[in-house]
Amino acid sequence: MQFKDYYSVLGVEPSAGDAEIKSAYRRLARKYHPDVSKEPGAEERFKAVNEAYEALRDPGRRKAYDQLRARGYRPGDEVPPAGFGGAAPGAGGFDFEEVFAGGGAGGGFSDFFESLFRRAAGNGAGPRAAGRAHGMGDTRARLAVSLENVYRGDSVRISVDGRAFDVRVPRGIRPGQVIRLAGQGAGGGDLLLEIEYAAHPQFEVDGRNIIHSLPVAPWEAALGAKVSVPTLGGRVEVKIPPGSEAGRKLRLRGRGLPGAGGEPAGDQLVELEVQAPVPRDERQREAYAKLRDSFGGKWRQG
Repeated sequence: MQFKDYYSVLGVEPSAGDAEIKSAYRRLARKYHPDVSKEPGAEERFKAVNEAYEALRDPGRRKAYDQLRARGYRPGDEVPPAGFGGAAPGAGGFDFEEVFAGGGAGGGFSDFFESLFRRAAGNGAGPRAAGRAHGMGDTRARLAVSLENVYRGDSVRISVDGRAFDVRVPRGIRPGQVIRLAGQGAGGGDLLLEIEYAAHPQFEVDGRNIIHSLPVAPWEAALGAKVSVPTLGGRVEVKIPPGSEAGRKLRLRGRGLPGAGGEPAGDQLVELEVQAPVPRDERQREAYAKLRDSFGGKWRQG
């Protein structure tokens, strides 16, 4: 299998901090999202960006990847299974298997990703192997599910140790909660699936609330507009009030993650990002000049 340079995919340096990696991911995911992008090969680029971010956003996975990269592998180099030799267990401190549900933002990863982060070493040594058995042969795995899975309460297909399972994701389940599959673990014990949320190209999570950054033109913010925004339940029309500034948050009540155990559903917060289009011709440059003159060249506050 071929080595992948996840830093190059995101267009960041290996020294990049978490905030820079996150910003690069959001920008590229928005650019190549299959629902909106007209770029050639957008779907494949979108998958590549998602995979790179999943590898680098988690400190343990990033450390494991960096150790493999430090061995001198470069894009296109063939990495034999032995080349992974213990990188993940010792480096990332993983003590259980990574499982990603198929489909959505969390699925469709390459063989390279799966070999490094799901079944990387397979040599039975180190903290990973010691942590796989709990009690009477119980097996722990970390299950990354999409926000859509959590919103709808989907059934997802997963594969653990070469065996496939259909798992129902309870609506509103939180990260860290565990789904127990009785009798499906190693040695006849239970399979314990600890939930985590897969990275999403359009939403961030804050408790039960989700946050969506919405790019708007200066005239939409200044004059008001009606725009279509994505939610976990589908697109809805949102009214931007006149005189809105960058960073203003519009609240869509009940459009966040569902509540569980009697908890109310969260909200969706739409954060406005005012973006000035680049003028493409003389007419547009003249329009910017008139705008500048109409404000007397003095618009900054403070």
